[in-house]
Amino acid sequence: MIINYCGTAVELREVLLSNKPNAMLAASSKGTVPVLVLPGGTVLDESLDIIRWAFDQTSSDLNKLDIRLCGHLSQSGTNLIELNDGMFKQALDGYKYWQRSPEKPQHEHRSEAEQFLQQLEVLLGENQFLLSDQLSLVDIAIFPFIRQFAFVDKDWFDQSCYPLLQTWLEHFLDSELFLNTMAKYPVWNGSEETRNFINL
Repeated sequence: MIINYCGTAVELREVLLSNKPNAMLAASSKGTVPVLVLPGGTVLDESLDIIRWAFDQTSSDLNKLDIRLCGHLSQSGTNLIELNDGMFKQALDGYKYWQRSPEKPQHEHRSEAEQFLQQLEVLLGENQFLLSDQLSLVDIAIFPFIRQFAFVDKDWFDQSCYPLLQTWLEHFLDSELFLNTMAKYPVWNGSEETRNFINL
């Protein structure tokens, strides 16, 4: 979504995580997304690094970008993204794929993830978005992970004690930015024929 928002031209490769192409694993042995391979061969496979790269490619006078999104991340914003990419992502994976580690029941993984949801709910009680009443790249960076969490058990999430987070999530789900980002492309199997060149 960040790359889409910035309007950066990229070569998009749609992958199935259940059938990861060898070329993807060669680029990043983590085997997770996102992975960004730069023209010089540098590989970025952390969300925060890709966010910073995308904004570095954007001209400072691009009218569509709010200056609040272009500036350096505040420490509180950086901390939220690091919590999201660390503790919350680990709990989210356990919640989604709990059958892989049956020694811990699914609801325990969910309870661990809720520690982060509780922090977000408190923040949204102070502002419309996570850091202020204006959209920031922190909201955009965290949204996809909250979306994943919510749709593991949407009925539970819709009835949970996070009404502000539910409203925040719906805002993004209905947004043009999200709908454009979720456009479907042919799955990349590692061959040149399934490469998708797009200019967002």
